[in-house]
Amino acid sequence: MKRVISTFLSLALLLALLCMSAYADTGGSGNIDGGGGSMGDATSHGSWNPGNDGVRVTVVRTSDHAVVTTPFDFTNKTPSEGIYHFGKVSKLQYNNGTGLSPVKGGYTFKNPGQIMPRIISTNGTNNIEAIKKYFCSEYIVKRIADITGMDYDTLISGEYKILLEPIAYYKFEGVMIATTATEAALYDEQVSGQLRYWMGSLTAKNLPLSMFLETPDLGYPAWSGPTNKNVSNSDIKSSLGLGIVRFEEQPEEPEISTYDYEYRTNTEVITAVEVSGGQSDPDNPVTVRFHIDGTTYTVSNVYYPDGDSQLAWVRWTTPDEPQDMTINVDVSGPGSAQATIHCKIVDLDENPPPNPVADDRNESFTPSSVPDRPEKTSAQWTIWDPWWREYWVWHSTGEDSGYWCDHGWWEFDLERYSASLSAAMEITPDEKNPTASDSTMKSGYGVNQVVTARVNSSQRSATTALQNAVSYFPEFNYESFWRLLDRISISSSSSRLEFQKNEYSTYNRRTHFTPIWYLDGSYTVNTWVIDCWTPAGMLSANLTDSLSIRGNLWDDWHIAPLDP
Repeated sequence: MKRVISTFLSLALLLALLCMSAYADTGGSGNIDGGGGSMGDATSHGSWNPGNDGVRVTVVRTSDHAVVTTPFDFTNKTPSEGIYHFGKVSKLQYNNGTGLSPVKGGYTFKNPGQIMPRIISTNGTNNIEAIKKYFCSEYIVKRIADITGMDYDTLISGEYKILLEPIAYYKFEGVMIATTATEAALYDEQVSGQLRYWMGSLTAKNLPLSMFLETPDLGYPAWSGPTNKNVSNSDIKSSLGLGIVRFEEQPEEPEISTYDYEYRTNTEVITAVEVSGGQSDPDNPVTVRFHIDGTTYTVSNVYYPDGDSQLAWVRWTTPDEPQDMTINVDVSGPGSAQATIHCKIVDLDENPPPNPVADDRNESFTPSSVPDRPEKTSAQWTIWDPWWREYWVWHSTGEDSGYWCDHGWWEFDLERYSASLSAAMEITPDEKNPTASDSTMKSGYGVNQVVTARVNSSQRSATTALQNAVSYFPEFNYESFWRLLDRISISSSSSRLEFQKNEYSTYNRRTHFTPIWYLDGSYTVNTWVIDCWTPAGMLSANLTDSLSIRGNLWDDWHIAPLDP
């Protein structure tokens, strides 16, 4: 991306047409347009025959506009070796201060192999599309690579451009001469305007107007002036007599790193992928689309520097029914890619404990240790933030004219985000327990539970609240049966959960009944709190709390004797 400020020229921004090669498309685009008009009549001072033309070819590095190969001339003709010329010098080199040096003889040229279209028009209707197609063809670009000694793949990598300059072979003051449009303008200034006076229809109109830019490039502006009448030498030197073949750098195909997920039913979750490959910036942004259960979620403007990556994620709510789901992901931008995520949606509310009864026994019970369930209470992720670093370069187009061009580039700042989970649980004797005292109770009665959690996040939109908690009990060795807690209240950052109402409770209490056979001692409930989602995965915590068991509910029964 370049920003251009012209102090003396208005730069018309027009779309360049892509070259459509009849031979093979190199991926280049031709930044070339043309005009011209009637030639007028030949005189004793000069003459030109239509078709006596060619093109000077120069390979230029895109980054700094440096000439990297010796220019050479393509022509369908066979000019005399003794023709007058000015050496092999490009427009860029003249504009950078190289002087005009006439030479007699020793002129070299290359026949392209496939006949070039007519370059210089005599009536203003030269076939510019044919010229574009020709110089964008794989055959000609490979021919240029061969002549210059450049590797073909290097030439079309996007790091180089091909500068084209039309050449005319004509007679002036009795001798044959070969000039590009820029050389003709410089020569005319040396001969005090005599070339323009006698040969102006060629050197001041049809030759310079046979090629000009549609969009600014290589420090030269687009031409928005007349295309069918004589133009000034200063306009020729600054803006005319050139075309450019440019090659888009082939984008590195993006890569998508995916992760398979297990989610709970009816839960707000975050699904993330990691995108890498090449560079994504505001000039060439990446878009990621998640196709989930018939809905497409689009994440635009996913940026990252070359050689790095970026997470992209969406929030969505899982279905009410357990199932296996497939999420398709596609990436578009500089290149494209597809990937698949496999999700398992499970229902944890399918295995609550059975109804306890008064005559339950379990003489062989052996207590188990609380298991180590997965726990992750903090997460970090980053987002790349691009910004433009300006680098202004002055391009001179004459002694008192020129323009500034921003040759800057995208830099990236890395913004860091985090989330942390804090959670606690408390179990207490149920209020309907008549003999409980603080944290001591008899077995066979119920216990209540409250789980509270809070999420602190520096990017709230990328974090869900904690949504689920599952309690496991010592009488089942912390497996076999469990209780999924109810979401009593949930906000963006805090949660409160309790036991579901027990279908076996006479009073419909949110309670869990301890088994009447449970031994005296510590009764510890284990609760795994889960489903606090971030782009970097799920936060969770493994909690415990305990009560003391002393006796059982039969101790509270008293059988009175019958009256005699």
